[in-house]
Amino acid sequence: MMTKRIDHIGVMVSDMETAIRFYTEIIGFELKGRVPHSNGVIELAFLGFGHAEETELELIAGYNDKLPTEGKVHHFAVAVEDVHAEFSRLKQLEVEFIDDEITTLPNGYQYFFISGPEGEWIELFQR
Repeated sequence: MMTKRIDHIGVMVSDMETAIRFYTEIIGFELKGRVPHSNGVIELAFLGFGHAEETELELIAGYNDKLPTEGKVHHFAVAVEDVHAEFSRLKQLEVEFIDDEITTLPNGYQYFFISGPEGEWIELFQR
């Protein structure tokens, strides 16, 4: 029986170049592939961190640029080893922060949110 897992998360973008640059240069993703959709209108880009079994981020350009920035999916999270180091690193860059400080949950997990180039919420999360 096949093990189920989330394969990828799709984020609609209006500017593919800006989105790829943000996710690779700011967040640290690697561009794994970029393909035109078979419909000839939509362009797709797949990003990840180089792990074979990872959940990928799919950027989708040309689908619908008029959707709200926050829909049914509230955010996606990127696991980090040191949330404080990431917070400090991103503060040095032109990144829009949603949170002014790192939140610590009762179980010790820590996180903060930033905004992506399309207004999507990205959580930097440390277990």
